[in-house]
Amino acid sequence: MSGERSESDGDGERDATGGDPADPLDAAGVDPVVDAADEAFPDDDEVRAFLREVAADVRGDSSESKQLSAILYRVSDLYDSEEQTSPEEIYLNVRHIMRIKEQGGIER
Repeated sequence: MSGERSESDGDGERDATGGDPADPLDAAGVDPVVDAADEAFPDDDEVRAFLREVAADVRGDSSESKQLSAILYRVSDLYDSEEQTSPEEIYLNVRHIMRIKEQGGIER
């Protein structure tokens, strides 16, 4: 990450302009994604159906409930051998969405 950083009064790092605290994981150079290359998710109709049922139950009118529902549905894809996804892909997608939401939308 480029850019100058400075420590604040013990409440976490802030950017050089005194903005909001930096993402602690980014500041530490840590990405908590588990390497899923060796991890396999067996095709499991029961788990997949359960996750999709929960996704349908939590889906509501708010953007947050729709996002949670979409995440659960994507996680259910891990248990479907016909789907091409991984925990890492799901995590990175969710992280990207949350960062966009945090900054108030996509800046063009």
